[in-house]
Amino acid sequence: MRIAVISDTHDYLPQKVVDAIRDADEIWHLGDVTDPGIIDELRSLGPRVRVVRGNCDACHDWPWTADFELCGQVIHLEHIPPRQPPSRMDLLLHGHTHIPRDEVVRGTRFLNPGTVGKATKGAPPSFGWLTLADGEEPEWKVMRV
Repeated sequence: MRIAVISDTHDYLPQKVVDAIRDADEIWHLGDVTDPGIIDELRSLGPRVRVVRGNCDACHDWPWTADFELCGQVIHLEHIPPRQPPSRMDLLLHGHTHIPRDEVVRGTRFLNPGTVGKATKGAPPSFGWLTLADGEEPEWKVMRV
């Protein structure tokens, strides 16, 4: 399963990102969407869209966190990364910092795709591809926009 992971669009989703992710099996948005129309646009592409609310989002229909299992991985989505991972999680995907991340903290792999919108703190705009398959180690790749 190939999952497009984006975060921190802050009202801006470049067309080249839309074109790049349209063939994903799922699309995950890790918060700070700000314009709910972006989620509508992502849903119009066809794949399942999962979204969590960021600190800049006003849409109360979106959850603050999402926990689920997919391809044998226990996954947690949250906009602002916790200092410590929730118990028994394999992957924790977050946004907020606008900086890509791939780090293991207490046995949980923390992944951040960066921001597709306004880059800050020296990191260029980016998004991520997460590839999951039963019985295999997850693959993570950050793509520059």
